[in-house]
Amino acid sequence: MIRLPIPFLAALLTLATPAQAIVGGSEAPDAALARSSVMVLSSRGGVCTGIVLARDVVLTAAHCAAPGAEHRVHFRDEAGSPVLLGVAARAVHPGYDAGAIAGRRRSIDLALLRTDAPLPARFVPAALAGAPVAAGTPLTLGGYGVARPGDHRSTGTFRTATLPLVEPYGPSRILVWLKGATASGACEGDSGGPIAGAGGVLAVTTWASGSGKAACGGVSQGVLVGPQRAWIDRTLAGWGAVPRWE
Repeated sequence: MIRLPIPFLAALLTLATPAQAIVGGSEAPDAALARSSVMVLSSRGGVCTGIVLARDVVLTAAHCAAPGAEHRVHFRDEAGSPVLLGVAARAVHPGYDAGAIAGRRRSIDLALLRTDAPLPARFVPAALAGAPVAAGTPLTLGGYGVARPGDHRSTGTFRTATLPLVEPYGPSRILVWLKGATASGACEGDSGGPIAGAGGVLAVTTWASGSGKAACGGVSQGVLVGPQRAWIDRTLAGWGAVPRWE
């Protein structure tokens, strides 16, 4: 029997499957994005989402996997039982700056994790999209985060929300922003999740703002994967894997 460290066990105990939606979205456990997504748990109790790039490689946000804590990749098996995979190797993007938001500095908030065992065959590596998209294009954000801000027991179900791309600060070569007409978008636990368009996963969710008095539902932000292709390809090549690019 595998004995789970207390922080990981506590994180698992908070996971539930409520009949609610991601902030302004809907449950989508059988969607194509869900078959390419897992959870990333931290020994400090943090919960994030990750994108499957190979049977043993997961792309997530750097703040979800930075050194200083242990991490596990989490999913449920066909019987619904929780499974935790250890991390054999990690690569944090060299452009990541942990204090970027507070200091209003540029940061590439991406990390790659190599699991110590392969994911089941039912997981499909995501296709990555490098082509730019125009403002107004509807993109789908997915994640295992909370359905209600502050309610950590509402994590654990994959949910999606389709929102238009906006450019509040002009076109970016690094970031992408999404904002709907109503309160909708990423929240706690959705960091590291996919932002996808017709060509595949365009960006990785890294940050979200509130709407009104709510902690979430404002602007959702992600790091574009296309500009980071060289780093992604080089890292995966070192691990004997090849990402799918569309």
